[in-house]
Amino acid sequence: MPGSSTEALVLRKESEGRLELPYLVGLLDAAGNCRGIPAAEVVGETGGELSAAGRAHGFRAELRLTRDPALPAASYRGELTVRNEGPAAVEAGLRVELRLGAGDDPGWLIPGAFYGENRRADCARPYPRFARGRAAAEADPTGLTAEAWSFRADRCATPAVFARDRRGGAALAIGEWGPLGEQGVGFAVLPDPEGERPVLRLHAPYREEPVSYYGSGSPRPAEAPLHRWQPGEERVLRFTLHPLSADPHAYPPVLRGLHQAEPAAAEGPAAWMGLDEAAELSAEGLHRWHYRSDPPVLLETAAFDREALGERGDRQAMHVSWVSGVPYAHALLLHARRVGDHEQAAAGAAVIDHICANLAPGGTFWGQWSRTGGWSAGWTGDSGRLHARTLGDATLFTLRALVAERALGHCHPEWEAAVRSNLAVALAGQDPETGRLAAAHRVDTGEPIDHEGAAGLAWVGALVEAAGALGEPAYLAAARRAGAAFAADLRSEFLCGAPEDVSLAPTSEDGYNAIIAYTLLHEAGDPDGVWLDLARRAADWTLTFRYTYDVRFPEHTLLARYGFRTRGADQASPSNQHLHDFGLICLPEAVRLARRLRDPYLLRSVRENLDCFRQFVARADGDFNAYRGMVSERFYQTECFQAKGMLLTLSHAWSAGVLLYACEHARELPEFQEEL
Repeated sequence: MPGSSTEALVLRKESEGRLELPYLVGLLDAAGNCRGIPAAEVVGETGGELSAAGRAHGFRAELRLTRDPALPAASYRGELTVRNEGPAAVEAGLRVELRLGAGDDPGWLIPGAFYGENRRADCARPYPRFARGRAAAEADPTGLTAEAWSFRADRCATPAVFARDRRGGAALAIGEWGPLGEQGVGFAVLPDPEGERPVLRLHAPYREEPVSYYGSGSPRPAEAPLHRWQPGEERVLRFTLHPLSADPHAYPPVLRGLHQAEPAAAEGPAAWMGLDEAAELSAEGLHRWHYRSDPPVLLETAAFDREALGERGDRQAMHVSWVSGVPYAHALLLHARRVGDHEQAAAGAAVIDHICANLAPGGTFWGQWSRTGGWSAGWTGDSGRLHARTLGDATLFTLRALVAERALGHCHPEWEAAVRSNLAVALAGQDPETGRLAAAHRVDTGEPIDHEGAAGLAWVGALVEAAGALGEPAYLAAARRAGAAFAADLRSEFLCGAPEDVSLAPTSEDGYNAIIAYTLLHEAGDPDGVWLDLARRAADWTLTFRYTYDVRFPEHTLLARYGFRTRGADQASPSNQHLHDFGLICLPEAVRLARRLRDPYLLRSVRENLDCFRQFVARADGDFNAYRGMVSERFYQTECFQAKGMLLTLSHAWSAGVLLYACEHARELPEFQEEL
């Protein structure tokens, strides 16, 4: 709370959604107590600038807010000068706080890290969740439920925090690093007679409260580093402040403006290689390290350390899609047909043959094959439950492989039969009242188990493309019903449930599915532009996971030594806080969407995504301690699972596969011709 004075800087009237700075800056001690420096000297807004100053607790603070035409309308650049005027050194951190008016749903957004409540009450995966009141927190034995959270900046795809009240909204944003070291963002709610008030916060140095999340249900203690202020020491903290409307989708202009204003860590693209070299290497890696012929599978992982671990370090399993399987066999087949590599072509076709020849009793694909257990449901935690996203992806890419092979005169009737069998199950599982496609199906009968979350959205793309390729208009009708049903999830700014392993968590993968689904629906006929608008919203939401800046890595780490640039990479999810390249799976749809929207920013983001993941493709045996063609799944840009700056020393079939898929498509797109 503020110190001796309660004078606040009011930036917007109550009728427009109240915004106020309760103090110029808060001084935080080791226990988290905040003493505010009030705005005792206020200069009214003139020429787009607001200035204020104050003294308290031995410190002086001066704040200048300036309108910046480079940022979205009404945004301010903030410059906060803080000086220790006392005779002794003081340990203290800084907090900038912005309070909104009363509201019922803050709609929190910390890009890549926090979405609304962030974790549904029925989500089985523990990670940070927002809920009001001490009772809600005490009901969660993990300690990962709270009504106030603070995070270090590198957890955020853009270090910013958004919220809204009943009449308006706002955002605060800050750089990853500042004069006091790594910085951070946070939020809380305050009681109010008319309803709770959302509070947005910036911290320098960062704070991790009430606990620090390290990727598991056992959180680490809170972190609250402080700065030692010497007598007379002065520091300048810079941030941006963005008044917004109450529209939950008001965030895209802010994120785009911050991205465009952020300089890259170095000039030129991040990529280490061109499209053809990246395709050649990733294809070699898939075939050399992941393909096994008896039976024909793409193993999910292959260990970097072959001498110590050998085959024992490889995961002897293959999902039918998602983390292995059909999409990447299709990519390998596309590449092999183009370059005339008959061995790779035979391998890609054999993997799809194997998957299509082994359907589950209910008529769908299985989830996963393993060497010890054969075919099973996968990672759903229930041996009778097949995840719809895994099935939908496998169906879509089997169809795409079928169409590509037909164009070259190759016939695969068993692939078509498998596609039709899966889509029959999807149609039978569509909710007759809502139109939602099932999130999971029974292994034995194919019957729907539930329709929770957006996993069923993965069926939409397969239905749309099959309607044309197989001449079945009923597929398109079902896809349109489903697209309309899932639109509510998209408009609520909370898609969840796509991966098998994180329950009903919101993930970047949900966004990729939505871009594919709604772009294809638009292309199949959209006289009113409804599908195009939903595709645009899907892209906007997905880009909240995309890093708009280059993280600063500790000098001694591998990622620092190799100069890894994070701009264009995606956070996997608030639950899995590492960077991954899965966004490349929707590169063709995202490029076509950018064309239709005439949106150069979206195209730029797609380019940065492909540039980013043409780093760390092993160019030779020994490159970053990997073998030629290996591609890691995880890049650790924050303290989660492993130390910041580390690299997961496993090559993943999907990581190499989506890169290969994206390169094969990009080389055919006019937007990428200069890279050949």
